[in-house]
Amino acid sequence: MTKVNSKEKYEARVDFSHFERLPEPVQRYFEHVLTNGQPMIRAIDIAQSGALRIRTDSNKWLTFEAIQSVTPLTKNFTWNAKIKFFPGMFISVEDRLEDGMGSGKVKLFSIIPIASDKNHKPLNSGALHRYLAEAVWFPTALLPESGVTWTAIDDRRALASLTVKELTVELEFRFNDNNEVESVYAEGRYGQFDGGYQKRSWEGHFRNYHEIEGVKVPKYGEVGWWLDGRFELVWKGEVLKVNISYVE
Repeated sequence: MTKVNSKEKYEARVDFSHFERLPEPVQRYFEHVLTNGQPMIRAIDIAQSGALRIRTDSNKWLTFEAIQSVTPLTKNFTWNAKIKFFPGMFISVEDRLEDGMGSGKVKLFSIIPIASDKNHKPLNSGALHRYLAEAVWFPTALLPESGVTWTAIDDRRALASLTVKELTVELEFRFNDNNEVESVYAEGRYGQFDGGYQKRSWEGHFRNYHEIEGVKVPKYGEVGWWLDGRFELVWKGEVLKVNISYVE
């Protein structure tokens, strides 16, 4: 297996000549979704709608609308969602990754605090796993210049590794015939199970790629956990609108 970890000075534009030492499926992916010479993504806002389950043992799906705001250069994100429980009743959820620290807040009607959590290893690790997986929506963040190390697995798979403030996470990226990321997989990602944080196998799927503001990104995503040999889907969402700003 080969590894690529660029230590070169950060470049403000995509340079296909830097891809030569990357695993072949990763090279093909970048050449498909990016344009040679295009600027790096500085910030992105993603409007989403979809449904989620709060627990894997619940059959109740709740609808949501959300805005995901990401600044790839700092590896920070904020996910603000409004989740409907009943007609006229909703909770707001804010998930964040900032300076390597994860946090989460839940409020009833965006006012009354229900729950919060902040800055401990399982939460920070889970948030960084999420950032790395969702980088398919802002793919310049997956470049070696953005701190991602790629390790070849085979012609359809490669392992991505990202370190922020001495915390490292890894995800297996799987590519389809169109040179798109169709899924990501973590052997162990922290999640809340049985009243505490535990590591479980976690997987995400993406499809319906389209070009928007100079990059090709998926319109649909879904994630879930592998529990006792079965895949439990817990989140599925459609991208409604994307606004991107680039490094000048």
